[in-house]
Amino acid sequence: MDKSVISESASFSDNQIRIQERLAIFLALIAGYIDATGLIKWKTYVSFMSGNTTQLGAALSTDKYGVIITSVTVIASFLLGIYAGTCLSLYKRIKNQILTFYIVSGILIFYTIIAYFYNINTISSISIIGFSMGIMNTIVTSVGNQKVNTDFVTGTLNSLARNTAMLSMTNDRAEKKQYKANAIHLLLLWIGFLSGAFAAPFLLSFLGNWSLGFPALLLLICGLWISIFNIKLKKN
Repeated sequence: MDKSVISESASFSDNQIRIQERLAIFLALIAGYIDATGLIKWKTYVSFMSGNTTQLGAALSTDKYGVIITSVTVIASFLLGIYAGTCLSLYKRIKNQILTFYIVSGILIFYTIIAYFYNINTISSISIIGFSMGIMNTIVTSVGNQKVNTDFVTGTLNSLARNTAMLSMTNDRAEKKQYKANAIHLLLLWIGFLSGAFAAPFLLSFLGNWSLGFPALLLLICGLWISIFNIKLKKN
């Protein structure tokens, strides 16, 4: 029932798959950047819930109440974000997911402006950013027929290894082509997330309190670009 930002059709052309792939890599880069920023600023992952769940489990056994509170808060916020994003994608009056770009960008811009003038505490910060990451995770859920996650990489690496294994085991030419394409999509997705995380420390030291304004601007530009693309697609 998920709706694509590019097309609502169940089948995809090669051009649409390329657009989905680029969009997924772009979102993974942003997620990696924001996740690394959260880890540096608040010692908490804002999109990697596997890490937060591990921290929560360890904290529960050692009575580290600060870690328990932050972990529960960010996990709950992320889940609420996914719930809200999914509801938006299923809402009949919304024709596509472009609105989601603007919502996530607006949340990041709002947070950045408020944080510039006021000191926002850690709990409020991870709640807001974790919620926005949950919403962003619902924008692209597949590249062609391959399911993807743009906000965390455990599932991506799992699928990458599985597709690579199936590629090496099959003798069917069509299956080889599909598994190879899936593996490439997933590898590029992982590289995108890694690149965003790599860039975060440098941009954080350069941009300071405006560090989250950078991904907000990228999301805004991307939303506008997809709007233009869809208009051209309808004309053709």
